[in-house]
Amino acid sequence: MHSLAQEIKAFSRNNLRKQCTRVTTLTGKKIIETWKDARIHVEEVEPSGGGGCGYVQDLSSDLQVGVVKPWLLLGSQDAARDLDTLRKHKDGVVLVHCNAGVSRAATIVIGFLMNSEEISFTSAFSLVKNARPSICPNSGFMEQLRTYQESKESNKYDKIPEVERDNTS
Repeated sequence: MHSLAQEIKAFSRNNLRKQCTRVTTLTGKKIIETWKDARIHVEEVEPSGGGGCGYVQDLSSDLQVGVVKPWLLLGSQDAARDLDTLRKHKDGVVLVHCNAGVSRAATIVIGFLMNSEEISFTSAFSLVKNARPSICPNSGFMEQLRTYQESKESNKYDKIPEVERDNTS
């Protein structure tokens, strides 16, 4: 077994694995970055076609509307713009939507259910996921929902003594 001092003394850049980083810019330009002689070398690569977005674009309309509650719908902007889709649902309902109906709108609906129905994050998430399986709130939104859950739980315990004090007066 080697000590840390021995490991440091034996260190050599030549023993490091060669690494490269593949980058696709927003314009679709593809670059490979590598380190040679303690300097970064950038090499432009021929694009492989496909639109240059770094991901596959789905240009088809998303007209699926998730019925979370009989009066609460979740969908995308495609559904919000399609009158035939909207007419399928009775008057007096609310359609919560964002660009794709996956992250922002789903987060709002989950938070709303946690507050109005007084249910847990897990229950609200499951309810919304069952209504619209494509939901996937981003990690920041998920953290905010969990924080909201924690604050609801701590507030619930904070209010118990107030109720007890009111009953003893």
